[in-house]
Amino acid sequence: MATETPGENVRVAVLGTGIMGSAMARNLVSAGLHTTTWDRSPAATAPLSDAGAQVAASPAEAVHDAQVVITMLPTADVVTSVIFDSGVAEALAGGAAWAQMGTIGLAETTGIRGRLGEMRPDVMFVDAPVSGSKGPAEAGQLLILASGPPAAAAAVRPVFSAIGRRTVWLGEAGQGSRMKLAVNAYMSILIEGVAEALELAGQLGIDDSKLAEAIEGGPLDAPIADAKLHKMERGDFAPEFPLEWALKDVDLAISAAGGDELPLLAALSRQWHAAVDAGHGREDVSAARLALGPHQQP
Repeated sequence: MATETPGENVRVAVLGTGIMGSAMARNLVSAGLHTTTWDRSPAATAPLSDAGAQVAASPAEAVHDAQVVITMLPTADVVTSVIFDSGVAEALAGGAAWAQMGTIGLAETTGIRGRLGEMRPDVMFVDAPVSGSKGPAEAGQLLILASGPPAAAAAVRPVFSAIGRRTVWLGEAGQGSRMKLAVNAYMSILIEGVAEALELAGQLGIDDSKLAEAIEGGPLDAPIADAKLHKMERGDFAPEFPLEWALKDVDLAISAAGGDELPLLAALSRQWHAAVDAGHGREDVSAARLALGPHQQP
């Protein structure tokens, strides 16, 4: 008797195939799910066709028979444009689940949820931003911070299992975005802390590798901090999580908290805005190092 691959009859669409979305699509194909992709840039979807995904000419075409739709788009404005201005909301199948997995802000997520609910009450909206960057995305090891109607959990389970190591359900839609802002605030402070510790070490005549050695294996050795320390040490700023998107998340957190309530994040935001203005926005978030001391570049 033939054994059915889990989720093989699930049809999923991925809208937005940048660093994260393309990795998700590859893992969905590898898991045996029928996967259709769309991106504003045809160059972003061409390799996915070679990997076995279908490529749609429009976002509405991509979603018309999908049971689960993933959006991995950079901002709320882009999500709104794709979903509501390109015919996607109307094209969604009845009973489908839309998993909004980019980090777009709390108020924006709530607004989109309400707008979809008025137009398509038969579609389940899942607010499910992810924690993790290029490496975890490629390995299918993302942490998914999911929130939405209880009925959606079963619908998205095969999809989330293919792209994530763990899904945490947090309640009604909007709770996922709240948690993501807190998680990314924590991450951003760690990364800026690593950059400034390396800057201080250099000013004190301490070799970068010796600082890494002193921290390695101890209570201060957080995996993300260790990974970014070594990227900074090597001068490797190839994007895993671009600085401009990390800064976007910091600013969303500050806005959600009411402006002046987070003084450390506010200072970090100013520093990272300077780094982005200096041309480092498309580099990895570890390029925060380049905005400090003699490492500054024009």
